[in-house]
Amino acid sequence: MADDETKLIVRAQSGDVRAFERLLRDIAPRLKGYIRRLVGNAVADEIAQEVFWRMWRGIGWLRDPKLFRPWAYRIATREAYRAMRREHKHFAARADVEELDVLPAPEADATHRVDIERLLSRVSPAARVVLAAHYLEGLSLEETAAAADLPVGTVKSRLASGLKQMRTLMETSP
Repeated sequence: MADDETKLIVRAQSGDVRAFERLLRDIAPRLKGYIRRLVGNAVADEIAQEVFWRMWRGIGWLRDPKLFRPWAYRIATREAYRAMRREHKHFAARADVEELDVLPAPEADATHRVDIERLLSRVSPAARVVLAAHYLEGLSLEETAAAADLPVGTVKSRLASGLKQMRTLMETSP
């Protein structure tokens, strides 16, 4: 995190609206994309606005400016879950699998990204959250765990489960 961002966070915590707007300008496109991957396009903008509002109201409670990004993703994740619950989508319970030590992010070009996002929309919501945060948003395992409010072991388990679901979908899709 750059010193400039830390200063913006501290200024926003003291009520500086312009500092908060600059922070949002940097993170908003990524957060909106993350939300869209979780819930689809129909309600993503509405959820994003709620996320930004909650961020503004809660930024004063953020203790460590270095945790700004995982904190923002945690708020987005919670709001996406709320939206999914409102839409009566059910969360699939997944059995834990062996913990994985390292999951390198796959390299994908733009043509494959569309397929990845299509497949991602078909996996369980629990797996979708961690797959999108870790692989598509580039959050570390620890940041993904913080964003999803889960232990790192559970994140690893859901990553493995989600990847397995995606592989199955790729094998069975025409």
